[in-house]
Amino acid sequence: MMNQDDIRREKERWEEETVARFVARRPERRPTFETSSHIPVDRLYTPADVEVDYLNDLGFPGEYPYTRGVYPTMYRGRFWTMRQYAGYATAEESNRRYKFLLEQGQMGLSVAFDLPTQLGLDADDPLAEGEVGKVGVSISSLRDMEILFDGIPLEKVSTSMTINAPAAVLWAMYIAVAKKQGADIRNLRGTIQNDILKEYLARGTYIFPPEPSMRLVTNTFEFAHKYVPKWNPISISGYHIREAGSTAVQEVAFTFANAIAYVNAALKAGLAVDDFAPRLSFFFNAHNNLLEEIAKFRAARRLWARIMRERFGAQDPRSAMLRFHTQTAGSTLTAQQPENNIVRVAIQALAAVLGGTQSLHTNAMDEALALPTEKSAQIALRTQQIIAYESGVADTIDPLAGSYFIEHLTNEIEHRAQAYIQKIDDLGGALRAIETGYMQNEIQQAAYEEQLAIERGEKKVVGVNIFTSDETPDIELLRIDESVAERQRERLRELRATRDNEAVRRTLAALRTAAQRDDVNLMPYILDAVEAYATTGEICNTLREVWGEYEPAVIF
Repeated sequence: MMNQDDIRREKERWEEETVARFVARRPERRPTFETSSHIPVDRLYTPADVEVDYLNDLGFPGEYPYTRGVYPTMYRGRFWTMRQYAGYATAEESNRRYKFLLEQGQMGLSVAFDLPTQLGLDADDPLAEGEVGKVGVSISSLRDMEILFDGIPLEKVSTSMTINAPAAVLWAMYIAVAKKQGADIRNLRGTIQNDILKEYLARGTYIFPPEPSMRLVTNTFEFAHKYVPKWNPISISGYHIREAGSTAVQEVAFTFANAIAYVNAALKAGLAVDDFAPRLSFFFNAHNNLLEEIAKFRAARRLWARIMRERFGAQDPRSAMLRFHTQTAGSTLTAQQPENNIVRVAIQALAAVLGGTQSLHTNAMDEALALPTEKSAQIALRTQQIIAYESGVADTIDPLAGSYFIEHLTNEIEHRAQAYIQKIDDLGGALRAIETGYMQNEIQQAAYEEQLAIERGEKKVVGVNIFTSDETPDIELLRIDESVAERQRERLRELRATRDNEAVRRTLAALRTAAQRDDVNLMPYILDAVEAYATTGEICNTLREVWGEYEPAVIF
């Protein structure tokens, strides 16, 4: 049997004798190859190119370090949760879309909120003008939330909500609807994104300064542990970091740097790591480089397991499990030849499944142009279903494990991400790295280099800088009627005229007083205000009065 040195020598011989003669006659497409994270890609990988201690580095699914999956049987037991991110216009229209998707075989709901809601503004706020219902559903009060989930039993469905700065408020509304349905809130399953650090870093829909924002996050951790134990009170998001232009390595590293900050904040607030860590969830991007993405997910699982065990001393095995939702890459969708996006999304979804995701959203082909139509959303969902039921890739666990290239990439991504995390530690942690602009600058530089490569033609994008066409896309687009905003404003007028305004005043006053004390969990006060039909804007404005709004420093 050949040893590593023998294989290495044979590879060198092959390069010199066989490859060199062939390349002299037929040159390769370019002199060097690399992944999107600028990891060099050799033309061939052998056992001599990979250092893996199987039991310590890979192990078995459902066991530390979880490289091969967080559950022992993975998709042989049940498929990943198929969620389609949806929400637009009014609660009534989004409710119809949710029921349509559930009828098509979707397994869980994923709520998109409009920009005013994400910023803690009511639909009748002057700052909401022109944005009501445009990129998600408008939710200004518990009444809207009741309509949004009308006829959908919340005790029987898992719901993910992409909401951050006012996450505690929208989660309280969801809990209030469940209580009105007669549900035991201990059985509620779902996730609030609630990842405020990535808002300062990559997305921008923040409201309050970092310190009180982190307090709200840890308040939800504590409330979930006590009262809603099946709920994930945060989805720590690499998705938006990647959408802002980061590499795959940066996506993993910066997500985990933020996660470390959340764990530290929760520990500082007096929570025990094994009380909240099992309910931490993550949200990653599935990009175009199929093999790098598969390796990214595997590396992330192993790195997180080691962080939780070695850095934080977690004892509960669930605390070290990286459970994550994946969404295909919106930034890769093209307005040109939008039908090509169906293929892109299929490749990205396949990467997520081969990488072991727990739930998945597949983007619709028309999302570079508008919110998805029912038809395009159905095609996106069918993409997942075809992978699940027809491809066979879910029949065995981690099927690409042992590939010399996959294992090399997994190692390389882990090592490079760990180096970034060490750099951020040296800077004083994620919050300090955000305040100094370090992570933002790294992302911006990566995005700039990517765009330059496309403009120079070094990076090929079918339909954009290669195989182009002058034809105008001929597809149906979803248009949001401008009357949506007026209907929402009218509903707010009716609400304020019919609710118990004294109860609203009383609950908001109690919330204001509680917010002035650092040792009080605000979730019960927010829930009281929500159940009195205080609006999203009224609750957030009450907190604004105490904490102010965040104004980022200008970084040059």
